[in-house]
Amino acid sequence: MKIFGIVGWSGSGKTELLIKLLPELKSRGFRVSTMKHTHHNFDIDKPGKDSYRHRQAGAEEVLIASGGRWALVHELREEPEPDMESLIEQMTPVDLLLIEGFKRNRHPKLEVTRPSSTGEDMLAICDDTIVAVASNETVDGVQVPVLDLNDVGQIADFIIRFTGIVPSVGTLRVEAAE
Repeated sequence: MKIFGIVGWSGSGKTELLIKLLPELKSRGFRVSTMKHTHHNFDIDKPGKDSYRHRQAGAEEVLIASGGRWALVHELREEPEPDMESLIEQMTPVDLLLIEGFKRNRHPKLEVTRPSSTGEDMLAICDDTIVAVASNETVDGVQVPVLDLNDVGQIADFIIRFTGIVPSVGTLRVEAAE
């Protein structure tokens, strides 16, 4: 399973890019999963629901299943947050795992940046794991390819070439040479 990250400061457009990349890569025959890191607490079930009540009563894990999906919720309680590699081991292998966040980890990443709106310095300036930058603004001072944030096809092409992924389902869409 190939791993590729999408990173950037809050408000840069990481999630918007990711939700556009997914159908683009799927249409080319790739099996793709995602992992998202957040610094905020989150909940996937609702107060009052049985699964929520199970967790509140002390269950270490609760598996929720239906005919359309299943989810496993693991309560950390006082345990430390697991590292990215441990979490990846929990996932079913696919052609490509796109990871949003985990910007300090050492996997290859594309930085989404909009310097005028985030007001933050670019990560690519001092992070050698960032292999490309995507922006809808002019970007100077980086030694990696700069891609058009609005050209999802170009970004997908870059990820495919960089990771060397081969589709496990369907066929890879080949653009006609001009």
